[in-house]
Amino acid sequence: MSGAPVQDQTVDLSVDLAGMRLANPVMTASGTSGFGPEHAEHMDLRRLGAFVTKAVSPEARKGNPPERIVETRGGMLNAIGLANVGLERFVSDKIPFLQTLGVPVIVNVVGHSVEDYQTVCRRLDAIDCVAGLELNVSCPNVADGLEFGTDPRRLATLVTAVRRDVRRARLIVKLSPNVTDITETARAAIDSGADALSVINTLYGMAVNVETWKPMLANRTGGLSGPAIKPVALYMVHRVYTRVARDKGVPIIGMGGITDWRDAVEFLLAGATAVAVGTALFVDPQTPIHICEGLAAYLQRRGLTSVRDLIGKLN
Repeated sequence: MSGAPVQDQTVDLSVDLAGMRLANPVMTASGTSGFGPEHAEHMDLRRLGAFVTKAVSPEARKGNPPERIVETRGGMLNAIGLANVGLERFVSDKIPFLQTLGVPVIVNVVGHSVEDYQTVCRRLDAIDCVAGLELNVSCPNVADGLEFGTDPRRLATLVTAVRRDVRRARLIVKLSPNVTDITETARAAIDSGADALSVINTLYGMAVNVETWKPMLANRTGGLSGPAIKPVALYMVHRVYTRVARDKGVPIIGMGGITDWRDAVEFLLAGATAVAVGTALFVDPQTPIHICEGLAAYLQRRGLTSVRDLIGKLN
């Protein structure tokens, strides 16, 4: 397999994501490819538009006890609990590999407090290979920090504080779908300094064992992802784009149930500038490559020369 970026002689798949130049609009979703080496065994990561790491917190986290993953109809529930090696080990052990990728690296960041986010972002902003910092304020399987993603005022406080410390990397806020009106948190994030938005994180979910009468996840609840949530994600991307992001000039990374190029086209038409693939990677780790190849063929068939011709063009 060639290591060249997925591209076509007659179509341009490149996009500009808040100043980050992506060779194509397809990236990994946080938490589904580890810190890189785990996925690199199954796919040439240089063929991605960008690589997004799993969450990094100031201190190492063990995460939740098992069972932490349950397959559902049309998707999966996870309650991993943001297990990670912590900031110092991430910098010493994981950054050297990420420096070799040759594509923009976006680091997902999580914390218990505003100060936690500031600590991680301040340190990583000084590392050249880190092109973006994605604030994970919306993961539903960890109680700590959830209020940032569901309360516009608290979210604004967080983003404002982190924005003061992030001078070079692009600041991305990953929005929670578990709110009454996602445009309120989108507007709070943008007005407080977000360069881009990730839309959406997982939905609250639960599964029950009918023989034991107990939840199938040790954490009882988890985050639902996969094709089951795609209609919700698509709606929220379009709502955020038309009500807030388009007029503010802030790009959206669309995610939620994307499994093939058709899904990607839908999200681009709805207003996303780029898309992230998560759950589908567990089925086929090379899904991003297949999506890029499908996008190129689709653009050729439609007589279009650039993937940018699709963004926000829903009739």
